Amino acid sequence: MLVKTKGSALIGIDAVAITIEVNVSMGQGYCIVGLPDSSVKESLDRTESAIKANGFRMPRTKLVINLSPAELKKTGAAFDLPIAIGILAASEQITPIHLIDKYIMMGELGLDGKLYPIKGVLAMAMQAKADGYLGILIPTENAAEATLVDDIDIFCFEHLTEVVDFIADPNTKSPIKRTRLIQDNEPKSVTDFSDVKGQENVKRALEIASAGSHNIIMIGPPGAGKTMLAKSIVSILPPLNQMEALETSKIYSITGKLDAVNKLLRSRPFRHPHHSLSAIALIGGGSHPQPGEISLAHNGVLFLDELPEFNRSVIEVLRQPMEEGVVCIARAKMSVTFPARFMLMAAMNPCPCGYYNHPKKECHCSPALIQKYMHKISGPLLDRIDMHIEVVPVLYNELRASKQEESSETIASRVKNAREIQAHRFKNEIGTYTNAQMNSSQLKKYCNITSEGEAILKMAMEKFQLSARAFDRIIKVSRSIADLDKSQTIQINHISEAIQYRSLDKSNWGQYKN
Repeated sequence: MLVKTKGSALIGIDAVAITIEVNVSMGQGYCIVGLPDSSVKESLDRTESAIKANGFRMPRTKLVINLSPAELKKTGAAFDLPIAIGILAASEQITPIHLIDKYIMMGELGLDGKLYPIKGVLAMAMQAKADGYLGILIPTENAAEATLVDDIDIFCFEHLTEVVDFIADPNTKSPIKRTRLIQDNEPKSVTDFSDVKGQENVKRALEIASAGSHNIIMIGPPGAGKTMLAKSIVSILPPLNQMEALETSKIYSITGKLDAVNKLLRSRPFRHPHHSLSAIALIGGGSHPQPGEISLAHNGVLFLDELPEFNRSVIEVLRQPMEEGVVCIARAKMSVTFPARFMLMAAMNPCPCGYYNHPKKECHCSPALIQKYMHKISGPLLDRIDMHIEVVPVLYNELRASKQEESSETIASRVKNAREIQAHRFKNEIGTYTNAQMNSSQLKKYCNITSEGEAILKMAMEKFQLSARAFDRIIKVSRSIADLDKSQTIQINHISEAIQYRSLDKSNWGQYKN
């Protein structure tokens, strides 16, 4: 007897329906075909044990299981459940079965029939809804994640026998109630800007960067507070909107990184990988491609501390994703695209010893050594970083001052207002959400610069010999500064401030020491 059940496979961050064909016929032997990996092949051993442990029988005749489409690689243990149900139905141990292929069912089986949670349920539920299935059958531990998708029935089970009973009579179980889509999932242990003493210029730069989602690098000696400032930026970024939240949560779902309680991400991701990571860990990949750090930072912040310590070949792979907002990973038999629209935040020392331009401590590095250190970061990569900020140590008087620093809440309100201006500006622009994402035509359309601003921009281009890409970055940053000021046009003060945030473009960096 031939029976078909329905499962789901992940390609990138999306899911596609898989048909599991189970045929019981004359002969002997078991086999799985349809390009399964080793974990799928092992499914027969797990399902056989689960079937026998619960009073059912394994067919003694020939059993062929086909996973269609056959050219798509199938991975993971989540196919256990549809395979087990298919075997029981094909051997006529479940009746009736007229609705068996109307549901997407996925889950890993224990040897006793217990259902264990799987990755990627959010994507699977979205796929089931799009393809018009009656519902999705999943392990109970995946319930909160699946219910983020509206207009599809979610049925959750603890054990194989519960699924068997449901297939035989769907009226025995009701779909679970939907969770609240918008959850108060604010980041934990976030440094407030009011806790940062001094550094007014840096905090201003971070506000501008947050307003327009600009890439930023901080250069300063050890102990100046670069890491603390970087971690505090999460507190002034606006929360994810509904579309961004679902998109980002789907990435975390397929990697198994969703929070156990709050399955919908509401705060923007902040990724802080160690400098020893590989290129695959950064951009994603593997034999069955998985998202890397840049995709986990999608709609959020990727913080690279001690940037020159990263392998140059590793950080150079950031260039294309920073421009396009996606990363394409090609393999011999498949190609996947992961979203990677992130805000890059980097920090570095100004020289190997760390004390170049320090007001109190002497730098022992030669100009040539400083230049060599800076050249660990390529010009094309620096060109893609909108803002270069010099961070100086905080003086004792600033540390002990009783002055009340501006809170993150106050700064966040200004950032939110600037983002709302951009949302209105780009409402008809597909794929553009912030100033940092503007292309050349949009720069001409939305960045009206006064004649005084044009004059000072021309002077800076000639003096510092800036590239065309740096020219665009300055205008984008100027646009964000103008948005914070609620100005329709870009004024001379906006241009002047934006130019100040290109310190690494100066050709004399490190050549002249105090």
